[in-house]
Amino acid sequence: MTPAKPDDVSPATPDDVSPAEPDDVSPAEPDDVSPATPDDVSPADPNDIVLEGRRLSLRRARDEDRDALGAILSEPEVVRWWGPFDPDTAFDEIDASFAIVIDGRVAGWLLYAEEDWWQYPSVAFDIALSTAAEGRGYGREALRVAIRHFAARGHHRFTIDPSVDNERAIRSYAAVGFREVGVLRSYERRDDAWHDGLLMDLLADELVEG
Repeated sequence: MTPAKPDDVSPATPDDVSPAEPDDVSPAEPDDVSPATPDDVSPADPNDIVLEGRRLSLRRARDEDRDALGAILSEPEVVRWWGPFDPDTAFDEIDASFAIVIDGRVAGWLLYAEEDWWQYPSVAFDIALSTAAEGRGYGREALRVAIRHFAARGHHRFTIDPSVDNERAIRSYAAVGFREVGVLRSYERRDDAWHDGLLMDLLADELVEG
């Protein structure tokens, strides 16, 4: 057998192996991944915070507050002005409301309707307190805390509309600075009858601190 001579096998030369060209692998272009822009991130809700008063705090009402709020709305004195508690509809606006917390417990509910159009920056309120918390100034304090919060955000006018015969509520709101604007005739239906409401408003610089 004749051994193969070194010359019989041609060694590979550098030219025989084609190196990968830089163009063979296309690097990702910066435009392939779009960076997040400020518009892609939802802004934090400015009302999803805890507002501290001297004796109470306001925080965004949550689904887990429904039992406590339902118990308040079922109290006879609250039903007298708010009507029968209906769990199917009572919490339709829970996302636009604060739980009123006193001594670590939910003792009331403050709803707000915020108009943020620049021509009409205003907020309308509704408030309900547990019977045990009434008559101790908690309602007035809760309203003052909320008004200061919304005024700091640029709102200048606030409204509330108690029933015309809810004299205790009217006195309480007046103590905060709300003024009577006019009667809302046949405004709400309770006990199978129409009842008048009283529109009251307050400008931010009219707030009476307590």
